[in-house]
Amino acid sequence: MNLLLDTSIFLWFALGDERHLGRALIDAIRDPDHRVCLSVVSVWEILVKQQAGRLKLPRAAWARIAAERERHGVEALPLEERALVHLAKLPAVHRDPFDRMLVCQAIEHDLLLATADDVVRQYPVKTFPAE
Repeated sequence: MNLLLDTSIFLWFALGDERHLGRALIDAIRDPDHRVCLSVVSVWEILVKQQAGRLKLPRAAWARIAAERERHGVEALPLEERALVHLAKLPAVHRDPFDRMLVCQAIEHDLLLATADDVVRQYPVKTFPAE
């Protein structure tokens, strides 16, 4: 299984707030045979929201993100130009540009997007858990 964690899923998992995740997702993330990714788009979102005072983390966001990503064996996924092509094809169902970019990356790289956002599930993207 190949997963792309959305920003909230990664933060809940990394900070140990697993009540929002469900056992199947936790097991999928922890499975060493699965490829689990965190997009640089999520890192950007965390840093922007922390600077704006909309996200409180126990220590500097960059140090926490990198340390938790490495600790859990989560791969960094760069944003590539070819993923942006999908943006023009997406219906206007979500206003959040970060979520729209994650959808594009999941489509481009054939990843299941792990998300709790029901609006994101309206896009033509495979999600985990499947609905």
